[in-house]
Amino acid sequence: MKKVLKTYKSTLILLGAIIIGGIIGAIFKEDALVLKPLGDIFINLLFIVIVPLIFLTITAGIIKMSNPKRLGKIMGRIIFVFAITSVIAVLFGIIGTYSTKLVKSKDSVAIKELFDQSIEADKDLSILERTASLLTVSDFPLLLSKSNIIALLVFSIIFGFAIRMAKEKGEKVKELILSLNDVILNVVNIIMYYAPIGLGCYFAALIGTYGNSIVSGFLKTFIIYTVTCVFVYVVVYSIYALITGGKEGLKDYWKNIFTPTVTALATCSSAACIPVNITAIKDMGISEDIAETTVPIGTTFHKEGSAIGSVFKIMFLAYLFEVSPSIWTVIGVSLVATLLVSAIPIGGGTISEMMILSMMAYPVSALPILTIIATIIDAPATVLNVVGDTSSAMLIARNIDGKDFLKKKKK
Repeated sequence: MKKVLKTYKSTLILLGAIIIGGIIGAIFKEDALVLKPLGDIFINLLFIVIVPLIFLTITAGIIKMSNPKRLGKIMGRIIFVFAITSVIAVLFGIIGTYSTKLVKSKDSVAIKELFDQSIEADKDLSILERTASLLTVSDFPLLLSKSNIIALLVFSIIFGFAIRMAKEKGEKVKELILSLNDVILNVVNIIMYYAPIGLGCYFAALIGTYGNSIVSGFLKTFIIYTVTCVFVYVVVYSIYALITGGKEGLKDYWKNIFTPTVTALATCSSAACIPVNITAIKDMGISEDIAETTVPIGTTFHKEGSAIGSVFKIMFLAYLFEVSPSIWTVIGVSLVATLLVSAIPIGGGTISEMMILSMMAYPVSALPILTIIATIIDAPATVLNVVGDTSSAMLIARNIDGKDFLKKKKK
């Protein structure tokens, strides 16, 4: 019990602060607006750190990439299976959010007044012009604006590869970037110490101004998200197991999935589940090379719970601002945003959420809304992130070792 409380300490404190803020807002109503500046401090600190965080983490990630010695058949199947299962997960997220409005229209009108920007698309621009303005800027200083996150991301990738191309001559720059990256991650950690106060005060002002109109949206989001995750966990992953090994595969799947599930709930960390997940996959009769390759790569690049969560974040704001993004847009943005949150252990969530705001043209002042959503869905998201790798390993084994891979392993 103590270990669980220690693991969930940060999340529990953050949730507690949000609940206390909500209670204060409900009791004091508009008088709670006096706390808004304390919430603004947290938001402004996030906005200040977001530009150097993106530049340094993305550039450092490119620098530290090692060339894989063996891609082979397993790597190709991993990429294929991860892509397919991620899209399927996103589709279920879309079904959940399209079937029920997360925010009522009558509430969105009042809530939108909280934000200092509005949703206004540049209708006169062609698709190519909008793409060019999204990926690039006309002057270097514009890269330092939080409004041009995607352009900064593109520049960071180019800069990272340029350092690699310089080889020995780029070593000093490489050392500087890696050193600065460690520093900026510590800056994020320091800012997050203030998160309970900042988000608590922000939520108090939010509830004090708009009452239950937005609380119901968060509660509805959590319930629908959890139901969606349970359906994917029970039904979709069982179908994957049946496809790979028939009734025997389904039996082996449910026999071995308990430990990774409990570990995911207890730690709320995909990385912490790597050892138990690899063991569970091996116990299913899947070969070691598949298990020991699929799980580490999946922990970094394949997170179905986070993918569904990205859909819910996008659609929450879509209902809030009364816009109607296409299904293809939601799928694309969700997958890109999930890739970012997976690739960057610290600060990845903030970068992912800023990417959603930028690509969907939502106001950046809506960032705390996404932070709250990320907090309340963290536990079920982690379970799907972990178990999604387990079910994917079964699909990969079926493709590589044939339909009788379970029987062959046991013999």
